[in-house]
Amino acid sequence: MGVLLWIIVIGFVAGIIARLIMPGPNTPKGFVLTTILGIAGALLASFAGEAVGLYRPGQGAGFIGATVGALIILFVWHRLVTAEIIPDHGI
Repeated sequence: MGVLLWIIVIGFVAGIIARLIMPGPNTPKGFVLTTILGIAGALLASFAGEAVGLYRPGQGAGFIGATVGALIILFVWHRLVTAEIIPDHGI
């Protein structure tokens, strides 16, 4: 249970930092979406880092990797909204 709570906290903080570094009117907002953004960023960084040999199999990316992964996800999100592939939910 403690590991899951730790993942949620790290994901939330990484998501907040990514949203502060890359602001935009179409950024997903709210506690849940920010947390999901950070957790997805950590997963992306873990899989990509393992593919290029930065991490051993089963090793997590860590806080900086989660933030960089969240930034990549936000960049793709902004490009998809700009290309009008997904609707703009920014208010």
